[in-house]
Amino acid sequence: MELRIFDVSHGFCAMVATDNGGLTLIDCGHDSDGFAPSAFLRELGRNTVDHFVISNFDQDHVSDLHNLVQGVNIRVFHRNPTVTPEYITALKLQSGPITSAMSAAIGCATHLVHPVVSVPDMAGLEIQTFCNRFPDFTDTNNLSVATFVRFENFTVLFPGDLEEAGWLSLLQNSEFVRNLATVNVFVASHHGRSTGYCADVFRHCRPDVVIISDKGVVHDTQQHNLYAPHVEGLAWPGDIRRQVLTTRSDGTIKIVKPRGGNYLVYLNQ
Repeated sequence: MELRIFDVSHGFCAMVATDNGGLTLIDCGHDSDGFAPSAFLRELGRNTVDHFVISNFDQDHVSDLHNLVQGVNIRVFHRNPTVTPEYITALKLQSGPITSAMSAAIGCATHLVHPVVSVPDMAGLEIQTFCNRFPDFTDTNNLSVATFVRFENFTVLFPGDLEEAGWLSLLQNSEFVRNLATVNVFVASHHGRSTGYCADVFRHCRPDVVIISDKGVVHDTQQHNLYAPHVEGLAWPGDIRRQVLTTRSDGTIKIVKPRGGNYLVYLNQ
């Protein structure tokens, strides 16, 4: 299994490839001066995504989607099923015209079936999603889809832009808590902002490393050092341990987990 968390500036996009050619895409953010998932998949010669997750119906999570859907078939689509396309449309219109990317996201929510019965073979990769319900929450952040991706004894959590209230709600779900206990790699919610941090989460997990997807620190609420006390850290050259990796300073982050072996982390990929 190979995971890439792409450097898309302030946004998110990750891809998981399996040994049998399966492909999972989590969000579809892009960097206008660099990486775009639609172009990357074209370079790979891929026209099918087996699993596609929209964790959050905000622009920075879907900014390249209108380009992606023109040439890619999505087999399984994951989103928060309690949020209607009509509500997303009304919410987005409050802040101005709907972008082409958001229109594509709303189109996916309208036309793609969630969930499907026939799930593609992903060579042992497991995907499990959790989300809060609308109208218990009405904001896109706390309606984010939290996605656990697991291969053998290795688990990554992609929480979208969950904020503290959303985390605390999900912690009432015993199955969510059981999954938390298995997490090795924890992707920081809301691009590392303190609004996405919830101390109670780390009563149930102690990951090896936290990964933050963001550009340079531009918000006072980006408090990356909040996470370090909760993390084991990875041994790194120079006899140091790294608790937090960021796409800002480390570029695209690649993690390779061979069958039966330990996972390895590569930076600037």
